[in-house]
Amino acid sequence: MDWIEITTVAVDSIRANKLRSFLTTLGVVIGVCSVILLVSIGEGMRAYLTDIFAGMGSNLLFVVPGKRDTKGGGRALNTVRRLTLDDARAIRQRSQSVVGLASRVVGGGTVEHESLSRDTLVMGTDEEFLEVHNMRLASGRFFRREDVEGKHRMVVIGQTVADELFGSHSPLGQSVKVSSARFRVVGLMESKGQSLGFDYDDMVFIPVSCALDLFHQEGLSAISAKAANQTNLEPAIEDIKRILTRRHNGREDFTVVSQADMLDTVNKLTHTMTLVLLGIASISLLVGGIGIMNIMLVSVRERTREIGVRKAVGARRRDILFQFLMESVAISMLGGAIGLGLGTLVAHAISSIEPDIPTRVTLWAVSLAFGFSFAVGVFFGVAPARKAAALDPIAALRYE
Repeated sequence: MDWIEITTVAVDSIRANKLRSFLTTLGVVIGVCSVILLVSIGEGMRAYLTDIFAGMGSNLLFVVPGKRDTKGGGRALNTVRRLTLDDARAIRQRSQSVVGLASRVVGGGTVEHESLSRDTLVMGTDEEFLEVHNMRLASGRFFRREDVEGKHRMVVIGQTVADELFGSHSPLGQSVKVSSARFRVVGLMESKGQSLGFDYDDMVFIPVSCALDLFHQEGLSAISAKAANQTNLEPAIEDIKRILTRRHNGREDFTVVSQADMLDTVNKLTHTMTLVLLGIASISLLVGGIGIMNIMLVSVRERTREIGVRKAVGARRRDILFQFLMESVAISMLGGAIGLGLGTLVAHAISSIEPDIPTRVTLWAVSLAFGFSFAVGVFFGVAPARKAAALDPIAALRYE
């Protein structure tokens, strides 16, 4: 028997028992569908977070107060010292690798206009914020350096704040109160949405110098720095550490985190999550494989006389082995194909119905699903195939 004949016999056997074959494939269908669906959710989440990081800007470094370090005995040492505007100016003036820098002070406040008010997040920053964080204005202007240095009472608001307080009217030039201090609206941000816990549409921006006074703070929440390109990240980190350590009396009481490090951490977490989901989904495939082995053992018993006839007319042991192994693989692959199609449809349907749950069907997930299907068919088909191949032809012909 050649491979074409073996395949034909296997397909004919499946077609002769359509209902039984379909019920046998259900376990594999559910398993592959689960693999595609859960992996697509994991991959979609990874791509979603990657896009969020890319939307923050490129080649970013974040300087935060406090040193994150570990000393002997597993005890963490956290020495907190405030970052100041002078620290930010020193980095901007002395670093050759940093091409953009934005100081940040974050606090909560109430924004009021006439009889309307909204509790929102208030971010104090400076003139380079938009360029560093890859953000744009819908209308108006952002702060200039003289606005920051002169503590000019001006505010740039997000789309949600504008809609809630001004409706269809333009907010530009209007007066608002931010935490009881009066500011003039000079700009309206382009819609950005949520990013890493911040809803940039439901936020207002004021000069960082004003924010320090408004929130009675002596230091910055963080400093965002932008390197020229990926190759300049390490030199920029070294510049920042050198400059700030010198300013802080030789103590490295701050932490510099790169955007690449943050993204790498997120990728590791999502990769682990994907593997866990894949392991859970694989249980269904194992159950489906056991069902295939059970049905194939029944098939061997039912077709004992057929096996005897085939051996009597010259079929070799390996021909019988490959015939039943091919049937097992064909059933499993059929279930894999159906499960793949069903999983892909469900994944796309989930994204369409609930956009907050991103899904992404990747080529490696499809290859993995088919690979699992083939492996299940082979692994659970070997025992029934070997049993069929080992039958004695005389005893098989006498079997009733």
